[in-house]
Amino acid sequence: MTMLCLKAARSRTAKPFSFPFSSQNHQLRPFFLSFEPYSASSKSQIEMSSSTPSQTVEHIVLFKVKENTDPSKVNTMINSLNRLISLDSVLHLNAGALYRTKSSPIPFTHMLHSRYSSKENLSVYAVHPSHVSVVKESVQPICDDVMAVDWVTDDLNGGGSLVPPPGSAIRLSFLKLKEGLGDEVKDEILGLIKGIKGKYGGIHQISYGENFSARAKGYSIASLAVFPGLSELDSKEELVNLEKAKFRDYLQSFIVLDYVVQPSTSTL
Repeated sequence: MTMLCLKAARSRTAKPFSFPFSSQNHQLRPFFLSFEPYSASSKSQIEMSSSTPSQTVEHIVLFKVKENTDPSKVNTMINSLNRLISLDSVLHLNAGALYRTKSSPIPFTHMLHSRYSSKENLSVYAVHPSHVSVVKESVQPICDDVMAVDWVTDDLNGGGSLVPPPGSAIRLSFLKLKEGLGDEVKDEILGLIKGIKGKYGGIHQISYGENFSARAKGYSIASLAVFPGLSELDSKEELVNLEKAKFRDYLQSFIVLDYVVQPSTSTL
C-alpha cells in the first residue's frame, strides 16, 4: 500500500487554497507496498485498446520523508520502489517526488501511483515479499507519515494508455466530506468530476471513484487527471477550479497535488 517515485522532479510549493483544515495527529503506522524484482522488458507501454481491463484499480501512496534525510537514502527508496514494477499483478507503477502542493494539511514530499486489474491483484502486490522488504528496509526508516488511497474506476477506456507517458502531468484530488451527507451527494460530486473531461479539452484522462483503503485518513472521494504536460495542466487551472467550486460546500477538507510522470525505471 505504499510507494514513491523516480528521480525527484523539480519540487515547488504553490500558495494553498484558503480552506480551513482541522488539525490531526498524523503518525506513521506500519504499512506495506507491493512490487517485485524489476523486469524492464515485460511491462513497457500497455495500450488501452488491447490491455485495458473493464475496470481499473488505482493505488496512490503519499509519503512524507523526514526532514534532513540523507538524499542517498531517498534515492534508494525511490529506485527500490520503482523496480518493483516487475510484479505480475502490477499493470503500471511510477514513483517520485511531488512536483507541487496546491492544498494539503500534511506536507507530503513523494508519491507512488500504480494500477491493477482487480482488488485481488492489489492485495497480492501488497503482501509480496519483495514489496514488504522494500518498505521495511527503505521506506519506514526515513518516512514519518504515509497515506494510501485506492479506488475502482471504469472510465479509462478511450483515454489512451494505462501507462501515462513520461512528462505527463497528473493532478490528484482527494475529498473529505462533511459528516452526515448521503449517497446522493457523493453521486453528484462524482458526476461533476466525470463531466470535467468532456467540458475542457487538453485533459488526456480522468479517473475517479470512492476510496476503499483503510489508510486514507478519512478522504472518501478521489480523482486523478492526466494532462499531456505541465503547460496543459496550468492552462486549465482556473476552469477546473471553477468546476470543483460547485461542491466545496460539501467538503470538510481536501488535498490537491501535482506530479510529473518520471522516465521508465528501465533507465535505472
